[in-house]
Amino acid sequence: MVDVLKPDTVEHAVHAIQWAAAEDHLLELYGGGSKRALGRPSQTAYALDLSMLSGIGLYEPEELVMSAAPGTLLAEIQSALADKGQRLAFEPPDLGPLLGRPPGTGTIGGVFSCNLSGPARVVAGAARDHLLGLHAINGRGEAFKTGGRVVKNVTGYDLCKLVTGSFGTLAALTDLTFKVLPAPETTRTLTVEGLEFDRAVGVMTQALNSPHDVSGVAYLPGDPSTTLIRLEGFGPSVQARSDGLTDLLASVGQVRAIEGEEAIEQWRSIRDVGPLSTAGHDVSDTAIWRVSIAVTDAPAFIGSIDAKAWFADWGGGLLWLATSSDGDAGAAAIRSALADNGHATLIRAPEPVRAAQPVFQPQPAPLAALSKRVKESFDPKGILNPGRMYPGI
Repeated sequence: MVDVLKPDTVEHAVHAIQWAAAEDHLLELYGGGSKRALGRPSQTAYALDLSMLSGIGLYEPEELVMSAAPGTLLAEIQSALADKGQRLAFEPPDLGPLLGRPPGTGTIGGVFSCNLSGPARVVAGAARDHLLGLHAINGRGEAFKTGGRVVKNVTGYDLCKLVTGSFGTLAALTDLTFKVLPAPETTRTLTVEGLEFDRAVGVMTQALNSPHDVSGVAYLPGDPSTTLIRLEGFGPSVQARSDGLTDLLASVGQVRAIEGEEAIEQWRSIRDVGPLSTAGHDVSDTAIWRVSIAVTDAPAFIGSIDAKAWFADWGGGLLWLATSSDGDAGAAAIRSALADNGHATLIRAPEPVRAAQPVFQPQPAPLAALSKRVKESFDPKGILNPGRMYPGI
């Protein structure tokens, strides 16, 4: 039985971590809990629930900046932004349903702790690129802050980028300041059906390298397959770019245009890994992998893997795979086929599989040694989310 500490102020969170450090108690950190099954299983006697540290503390639409406590629901933030015609440009996904949790339970702290980004990653950058500043508590129970409220605010080490994506192993977040951007007036998707994956990769690359300002490119295999290219912005601009892309792709096949709510929902599904989480794949018998790979290597990689289902985002640079959860859930085959050309993360699998197999891409010895030193500098006793990413870290 895990005892849960649930501070309702930053000061209480500081005291909780100071107590854990003094007593050598290990802590699992979480907020909404929608991503607790992402990473190696927790084996701690205590948990630090940060969901009470919630609320939007600052929102200046004219300055395109917002600050919020880590337990603030992502849905609350997106609603506040939508009221002002704005959004988080990196499109953070809602992985709750994929991991067996209800939708809408993810928090902004979880987004930045896991560095989660959606289809717009190819043009807008990752979550860490939008984080301007943060307040946090290290493993000694010391509160610290880094960054600020403007883009050019870093002197010395950029701790925002270091902490983002550390899955709570370095610090407990208490406040986050991040960029927001205007939401597009129009969203249109151009689709081409029936392309083999290797041909589709060439088409997606051509679209990304064109002057038509594409904001998303994905591939859904099937009979027929569908290649999707997204355009966003003001109506006349989207129309002109759509016409240009249609002419560019005329020799590839028939180009169909989708827009409005249908186009938005289509990309929301891709963002949330809907093609795999809604395809009847049960959490208990299906593993989900997220593979980052060089676009040119993606077709050969897919051809060598026995996947139950899959699809591609980021123009082929991001592959989502569903495999059997039996044995090693395909870990040996996936990482052997990947070699040194990318990295694979086991996003979903039964707990015994996540305990036995490396969830994150194994690090070369020099990088692993550096990661360990960074962990020790933030959390010398190793009490924060111990082993969540790698043993000993």
